[in-house]
Amino acid sequence: MTPILLAFGFTPTVAIGTDLLYAAITKAGGVIAHARQSTVNWKIVRNLLLGSLPASVVTMALLKHLHTRGIDYSPILTTTLGVMLILTSLVLFFRTFLLHERDYLASGKSALAEFEHQHATLLTIVTGISLGALVTLSSVGAGAFGAAVLMVLYPRLPMIQVIGTDLAHAVPLTAVAGLGHLHLGNVDFNLLAGLLLGSLPAIWLGTKAANRMPEKIMQRLVAFILIGLGVNYTFF
Repeated sequence: MTPILLAFGFTPTVAIGTDLLYAAITKAGGVIAHARQSTVNWKIVRNLLLGSLPASVVTMALLKHLHTRGIDYSPILTTTLGVMLILTSLVLFFRTFLLHERDYLASGKSALAEFEHQHATLLTIVTGISLGALVTLSSVGAGAFGAAVLMVLYPRLPMIQVIGTDLAHAVPLTAVAGLGHLHLGNVDFNLLAGLLLGSLPAIWLGTKAANRMPEKIMQRLVAFILIGLGVNYTFF
């Protein structure tokens, strides 16, 4: 969403701030659905939030400090956005490898699997810290990238719970980050309303189109688009 908003001429600050609140609102329904199906691991969500929410608050405080000193922090946002788009595209490109690695870790035959099992809580909190800062700066990372990290950290967790847990973590994180950007004046409410109204028919159309397109083709198409945008915002 953020790269699309940038393409339409919105500033990086407004695009990211508005997208964060948009994500928090639109993903909330998904969390309710997953919670009803008991496909959310709330212990993992809690540990992620222990790291991500303080990291988001600290990141917003740093941005506010730069703002009060009259320093333009837009380049920081666009560079972080570019990096996160590249990382997300790599997750899509190497999804098959990640699934294979997940199965290997789930077998418990590697030293890495044993290390992850012994330090799962600490690793989850550290992951939350990283996601908290990166999502606040770019609005990207609480989706495919976050799910990929959970797949590796918790290889025995069923995929439906990986998705539900990632989503349950994303909502409060994007809400806190979005409210922080709102405090800095980085949210366009007219844009937010337009996105919410437009998302309803777009979801219906997208679902219809996705059902007619092979999954591998769709993943590679999205990955190529993301990596192209990521390189653009990182290096140009």
